[in-house]
Amino acid sequence: MSLAGVTKAQRTVRLTGRIERVREPRHGGSHKGGISVVVSYRDPASGQEVTVTNDGERGEMITVAWEGREIGVSHPRGRPHAYRFSNSPEEPGRGLFWPGFALFLVYVGLVVLVAVDQGWPWALIGFGGPWAVFAAAHLPGTIRAKHDRLARLAAMDTVQGRVVAVLKDVSVDQDDGHTWTTITPVVSFTTRAGTVVTAHCTSHLADPANSYGRDVTVHHTPADPADFTLDRAAQQRSEGQDVTFNVLVIVVLAATAVAGVVFL
Repeated sequence: MSLAGVTKAQRTVRLTGRIERVREPRHGGSHKGGISVVVSYRDPASGQEVTVTNDGERGEMITVAWEGREIGVSHPRGRPHAYRFSNSPEEPGRGLFWPGFALFLVYVGLVVLVAVDQGWPWALIGFGGPWAVFAAAHLPGTIRAKHDRLARLAAMDTVQGRVVAVLKDVSVDQDDGHTWTTITPVVSFTTRAGTVVTAHCTSHLADPANSYGRDVTVHHTPADPADFTLDRAAQQRSEGQDVTFNVLVIVVLAATAVAGVVFL
C-alpha cells in the first residue's frame, strides 16, 4: 500500500493553517480541548480561504497559541469537514508505523522461539544485542540534539509574564470512586517582537493551584515562542541527564547480551 501511495497517511491532505484569533481561557475552566483558537487556511481544491475553530475533538491539543502562529491542518482526501490540527505543519508520511510494529512482533516471536528451543540465554542475546546496537547508533544524534538544545536555551530571551488563569479538572474513577484533580496554569507573555503568547504551563511553577495573577519570568526562543520555560537552569540540567540515561541504557543492554553469551 505504501509503494502504491494509498496508505491512510499518504491519502491525508496536509495544509498549513494560521491562528487568526486566540480566546483567553476562563479562570477555573477546563483544560480539555486546549486553548480555543480560530484558524484560517486555504483550501487547495477551491482556492478559497477557510476559517475553522478547534472546538471538539480536533487532533492535537493546542497548548501554546498566538495570532499568526502556523499550525498543521489535515483531513482525509475528499472530507475537508473532518479536519484535525497538529502543533506544527507536518510532512506527508508513508504510513509504515503499523507494518513496522508488526515486523517487530514477528522478531519478538522468533527470539522467543529460539530461546525456548535453544535455551533461555538466547533471549538475552536476541533482545540485548540488537537493541544495544540500535541505541548506540542513535547516541551521536542524541548528543548533537543536546548541544543544539543547550545552545537554544543559552540564546533564549527573558520576558515577564503573568498567570492569567488556572484550569481545574476533576476526574472520578468509575471502579473505586477515587477522585483526582488536574491543575493547569495558563501563562501569558509578550515577546520582544510584540507577540502576545498564551500557553499552558505545567512545570517549574511553585504552588500552581494558587498561582492565579502571579507574575513570572519566562524564557523563550525568539524564533519560536512555543519553546519556553520558567526555569532555564532546570532545563539545562535535564538535557545532560537524558544523555546519561541513554548511555546507561546502552551499557545495560550490552551487558545483557554479553551475559547471554556467557551462559550459553
